[in-house]
Amino acid sequence: MEIEVKVTSIHTALAIVAGYISALLSTGAIPGLGKNEALAVLAGLIILYIGGQISERIFGKEEVGGFKGWLWSGIVPFFFLWIVVWVILYNI
Repeated sequence: MEIEVKVTSIHTALAIVAGYISALLSTGAIPGLGKNEALAVLAGLIILYIGGQISERIFGKEEVGGFKGWLWSGIVPFFFLWIVVWVILYNI
């Protein structure tokens, strides 16, 4: 597989996890935290950053394509899938 496909796959898997965690945080399913959308967004952004660091360490910064490669192969797919999963789980 190409590097871009692998980077997108990593970010897709992490986006599903981030959407689930964001739904838990925003619906108040975790006792003690209440309904906290700001914390849900922060958790998603932290997971996105971790995914970028994982991709760079596995494949190398030059292979990923720097920020431009990470933007189109990582950030954009992560963001859209994260929002979709979060909204679906929030409305269940």
